[in-house]
Amino acid sequence: MTENRVKAMFLAAIEEHKPEQWPGFLDEACSGDENLRAELEELLRSHRTMGTFHENTNGYPAATVDAAEPGLDSVGTAIGPYKLREQIGEGGMGVVYVAEQMEPITRKVALKIVKPGMATKDVVSRFEAERQALALMEHPNIARVFDGGATQSGNPYFVMELVQGLPVTEFCDQQRLSTRQRLELFLSICRAVQHAHQRGIIHRDLKPTNVLVAEIDGQPVAKVIDFGVAKAVSHKLTDGTVYTQYSQMIGTPMYMSPEQ
Repeated sequence: MTENRVKAMFLAAIEEHKPEQWPGFLDEACSGDENLRAELEELLRSHRTMGTFHENTNGYPAATVDAAEPGLDSVGTAIGPYKLREQIGEGGMGVVYVAEQMEPITRKVALKIVKPGMATKDVVSRFEAERQALALMEHPNIARVFDGGATQSGNPYFVMELVQGLPVTEFCDQQRLSTRQRLELFLSICRAVQHAHQRGIIHRDLKPTNVLVAEIDGQPVAKVIDFGVAKAVSHKLTDGTVYTQYSQMIGTPMYMSPEQ
């Protein structure tokens, strides 16, 4: 079984099947090959455990929230000057909402909240690291952070620019962009990544769903999002230590750089 075949099967599982369908998919795909099944199960387990904050809205897979979960801030809840309007994403660590800022100005923003019960030291440290990473950067092709704090239930949150767009690959295909247009868009993404690197920040999970593109004034504009597993190479992002264990997989296998 070649590495490319394993990757293809892994992608087929996460892109074409829901998590509850994975066991049946593995039964059929692995045909009794226990070594292959074990390898795929490990990849799927890591993929599901890693769960990023931004896994939904305009091209992301849909997610639901158990409204009965104790302490979970739901649609209609006010958090400071922000009123939650619609859930647009859910990952392993947090929930993302469209929120309406009521003062000092009125605008729609994205608000990320750590899930109740998930506020462990490591999760909170990663959450704070993402907020700090975004605060360190100021680039037209990187989503901006506006505010932060804690909910009444004590869960950390932060507020950032609401990016309403499509994953870069989907946008290019849907708009039938020419090769030149695609390269121009790619260059803007490269400049955003270079800006992050100049600030000492490595994204570590660059993939189509983390690069959203929207049309603004008739021109496609890319925004790099989700620095939830970003790493600082020249300074600490938080006072808390976020240690990536030797065997821990950070990122998405198909899009990982070789050193990851």
